[in-house]
This record gives sequence, C-alpha cells and structure tokens, in this order.
Amino acid sequence: MKVILFGATGMVGQSVLRECLLDPAIESVLAVVRTPGVPPAPKLHELVHKDFLDFSSAAEALANYAACFWCLGVTSAGMSEEEYSRVTYGFTMAAARVLVARNPAMTFVFVSGASTDASEGGGVMWARVKGKTENAVARLPFKATYMFRPGVIQPLHGVTSKTRSYRILYAAMTPFFPLLKLVAPKLVTTSELLGRAMISVAKRGAGKTVLENADINAIGQSAT
Repeated sequence: MKVILFGATGMVGQSVLRECLLDPAIESVLAVVRTPGVPPAPKLHELVHKDFLDFSSAAEALANYAACFWCLGVTSAGMSEEEYSRVTYGFTMAAARVLVARNPAMTFVFVSGASTDASEGGGVMWARVKGKTENAVARLPFKATYMFRPGVIQPLHGVTSKTRSYRILYAAMTPFFPLLKLVAPKLVTTSELLGRAMISVAKRGAGKTVLENADINAIGQSAT
C-alpha cells in the first residue's frame, strides 16, 4: 500500500510515519512538506511543495495512492480565526480536493482532536474550525474518510512536539502518565497506538467514521 503523509515533522506525523516505516504492508510513504527536512528512511520519499493553498501543480505526483494521513496542524494560541482557518481548513481542503480527483479509491484520515465541534457553532474557535474541516472532508467522494480525535498523547520512541510549550508540558507530565492512564484511560493514548490505529483504518476500515480516544486505543491495541 502506498500512502501520503502531511505533517510528517509534527508529533502526530512522526507517530504515523514511524509505524508506516515498520509496517511491511506499507510499500512507500510520500511526505509532502513545505521545506525539506524529513529524516531519510527506507520507503520514505519527500515532496517539497511551497503553496499549500494550491496543489494543482503537484497533482500528478499525488496520484495513485491508497491512503492519506493528514497530520498537519498548528496551535490556535495567538492566532485569529481567519489565520487558524487558513491553515486548518484552507490547507486541508486544497490538498483533499486534488487528492480525491486523482485518487477516488483513497482513504483519507484527518486528525483533529478531542472536543472538536461538529456543529460548527460553538464558542471555542479552534473546535469550530476543526469541526468545519471534518464536515467538509467527509463530504468529499473519497472511498472512505475517518476523523481522529485523540486526547492526551503520550509520546514514545523519540517522538516529540515541534511546539516548545508542548515539549515542556509533555516532559513535566511524563511521571504522571501511568496514573493518568489508570484513572482516565479514555482520555489518554500513546503515539504508537495512534499511529497503528491510523494505519489500521486505512487498511481495514472501521465501524464508525469519527474516532474518539477510546476508539483509537481499541483499534491501536488490536493492530499490535
């Protein structure tokens, strides 16, 4: 199976990339980036594309893939709704429209987050924008679309966040992850389980299209 990955250098992208490279069923991974820098690895190819609002010039390079893992995202802190929407909604839809035209049999996996607002009308800006993006992706005629809504992600195997404040937070939380998983197992997953679950739904599908943290853990554990 050939797959495309957006957001390969972020924490979620690193998670799914690691599992893709370990999975013998994944023939190749195309990491689409704006600037070079994804560490080289077997099966991994890098496509540098500058304009994430227009993928028309990359359409041929994005053809003939079975799945796309959309892990690209930014923190909404300090951003206006317009700025946040440009990245979260604008980038996603610009790519997804080209991908579905070239790969109608593709499975598209979009990573949003816990508490995403599918009504698009709530009071939390990032949740509204994520919900709008989920809904728009789901309307596209892909073979299948899945929305992943992880909660707290425990990074494993050297996976790290690009955001400094998140790195500090995760480092501070490390001693408490065992307790957190004990008292609130539905709220916590690991980078390994998340990556495995994303690959599993691309291969085999799932019984629902919106996957919350507990669903992610169940699928990820069954895929081990």
